[in-house]
This record gives sequence, C-alpha cells and structure tokens, in this order.
Amino acid sequence: MGTTQLETVPEPKYWHLKTVLSEALDQDFAVGEVLPNERELAARFGVARATLRQALEQLELEGRLQRRRGVGTTVAPPRVGVAVGSTQHGWPAEDTDGWEPVDAGEGLPSAAVLKLLGSGGAFAAEQTVHTVRRTRVNQGQVVAAELLYVPAASVPGLPAIEAPSGPARARAVLRELQRLALDGQDRSVELGSARADDAKELDRLPGAPVLLVTTRYFTEAGTAAASVATYRADTCRLTFGDSGDVEITHESRVAS
Repeated sequence: MGTTQLETVPEPKYWHLKTVLSEALDQDFAVGEVLPNERELAARFGVARATLRQALEQLELEGRLQRRRGVGTTVAPPRVGVAVGSTQHGWPAEDTDGWEPVDAGEGLPSAAVLKLLGSGGAFAAEQTVHTVRRTRVNQGQVVAAELLYVPAASVPGLPAIEAPSGPARARAVLRELQRLALDGQDRSVELGSARADDAKELDRLPGAPVLLVTTRYFTEAGTAAASVATYRADTCRLTFGDSGDVEITHESRVAS
C-alpha cells in the first residue's frame, strides 16, 4: 500500500512544541505555578511567539493549563467526578449535587430558546418563559453555570412572591416544576466557547473552551423545560457508562 498524502505532511511546529511544553510542565513546574510570560517562554524554547501561543492554546484545551484573570497562565489541576447521567436526575432540584440557585426572571423567549423548547405559534407570540440561573460548586470551586428555561404554561400554579427575581424566585420555579410528572429527558454534549457572563461565573476568560450540556425535560404535553449547562472544559472530562449516560468529572490535583 502506498503512502497517503496525510502521512507525508510534517508535524506542525506548535504541535511538537506542545509535547515539549507538556514534558516541562511535568518536570519543572508545580500545580498552580504561574508560567513565565510569552517572551521568556519563546526565548527559552527558541520559537516564535505565534507558535508558542498555538501550543499554549492546545494545552489549555487539553486541561494542562489555565488562564486566570489578573494572574496569568498557571499549571492546571486534574479532575474530580461530577456526574450528570440521566439515571441520577429527574427534574432539576432546588439544591442537589452542588447546584445552587442564583437568580430567576421572566420574559419573552429569544429565537434560540424557542428552538430549544420546540415551541412556536401562539406560544412564541404570547407566552413568557421563566429563566432560572444556577451554578454548580465542587470542592469550593464553581465548575458549571446553567440557564434553565421553563415556559410559564409549565408552572401555572407558581405562587406570587414578593421577589420578582433572585434565589427565592428561582427556588419557587424549581419547586413548582417538580410537581409535574416527568416522562423523560434527552441530553447532548458539545464543545463551545464561554460567553462573557458564563466566563465571569466560571473564572475563565471570554471565549475559553467550555463543555455545553443541553437537557430537555418532557411531560405528556411535550417539552416542559430545557437547560443549557456550561462546564469548564479545562477541568472537566466526559465519561460514558454502560447505560450510555454521560458523566462529567472535575479533578483537583494535590501538589506534592
């Protein structure tokens, strides 16, 4: 069999540098240690700064490095388990597995939310959607930020409370949602980029790689709610159990 075209393509310089840098991280740097600036690193390894940036971006994507506001680029810790398999969860609860209600509001849905809920027609023109924001904390660190969208029609018995927003309102929406009979749910996972508000919650830079876990919740009437949870891609990895459920793990490395 002849040589394929791909086999003749030389390894990119940044990819080779990534391997060298990875070895240096293991041998010369401790977890949490701040790396020298780009100029110093480029001089140390004899490469152009553009090549260095590509290598650093790849290492960040692989979870070896973290870019932190006001700190710089540091050596990242490994991961600790945070399960999101459907067998472990029904409706989103008020406070489960580290999820903490942060805020809630009500308004007309955007086109993206309408598409997610699979709604249209009269719903698009007349009905509002409750948006609940939650964060997920693991070992004292925020590892995920979630937006849960609940059509007003799904929670018609939602009591009128004094607070139009905030954690109290969020808990009220979650309690009312749990009164419904859940028929099933589906979930998808994809790689994305952190939006500004999610990046702030997760202590990441806007545009940093994140894992987007989208879940839709069904009753006999159809889609009753949907959520988009944004997980830190630098500290989270996905594992798939025998049942096909998804589990996300977030690890914390203890420096020796």
